Amino acid sequence: MSTNTDSNAKVRLDKWLWAARFYKTRTIARSMIEGGKVEYNGTRAKPSSNVESGATIRLLQGNERKEIIVKNLSSVRGHASVATTLYEETAESILLREKQRAQQKLNAFFAPHPADKPNKKERRQLMSIKYGNCDEN
Repeated sequence: MSTNTDSNAKVRLDKWLWAARFYKTRTIARSMIEGGKVEYNGTRAKPSSNVESGATIRLLQGNERKEIIVKNLSSVRGHASVATTLYEETAESILLREKQRAQQKLNAFFAPHPADKPNKKERRQLMSIKYGNCDEN
């Protein structure tokens, strides 16, 4: 993997996000940027904007929001161990993600978990409640 550290190297934002393994394909990276899910130095970015070392990127990956600082530039996707050297996640971002995960686990306790699946009659009753059918037998 070629990691560029010289100051005159230019790497597109969508290509860098793909190389840093935040998104599986460049197409997904591009659509996330165009959809406003990626901020570059606090402003909405374009997929073709150039990435610089030391820049701050806020992005949405799955259901998690991350804030990272660019350490190195690369336009080639390689091993995950090498990709992690391209960026550093901020401490605030890590704390926020841990707090969100704990909240999701806590919410799972209050969500109903039936012991078994409803039978045919119970499914029909649930459907009539949900959709308001008057055909209850």
